[in-house]
Amino acid sequence: MKEHQTMQKQLSDAELEIMKVIWNAKTPLLFAEITKALAEHGRDWQKNTLITLLSRLIQKGFLSTDKHGRKNIYTPCITEHDFQTVQTKHFVDRVFQGKVSGLVTQLVRSDSLTEDEYEQLKKILEEK
Repeated sequence: MKEHQTMQKQLSDAELEIMKVIWNAKTPLLFAEITKALAEHGRDWQKNTLITLLSRLIQKGFLSTDKHGRKNIYTPCITEHDFQTVQTKHFVDRVFQGKVSGLVTQLVRSDSLTEDEYEQLKKILEEK
């Protein structure tokens, strides 16, 4: 239940960027590794800014931290897939009154899908 409550919490854009770096690494990261990965994506945050954002993610239950010598190592408490699943359901519930068909219809009718994405979606639906 706690994990589900954690995933219901919203992340700021900056917090989500950090989580994506950690999820993409597929391994716990040191502060310096997070800093380097963010810099590679054009995010050169001040040390105190990043420390604050990491602390918020820990408080919200998205990250845990352990000491590795004198350094902190950061580990995700939830998977990216689980986060996406809960966030998608929350979005569909809020915007489309819980009707996934409303979301799919909107994507198809608004020309939001590329031809390749449309074919992939069609294949998925046919397989189900």
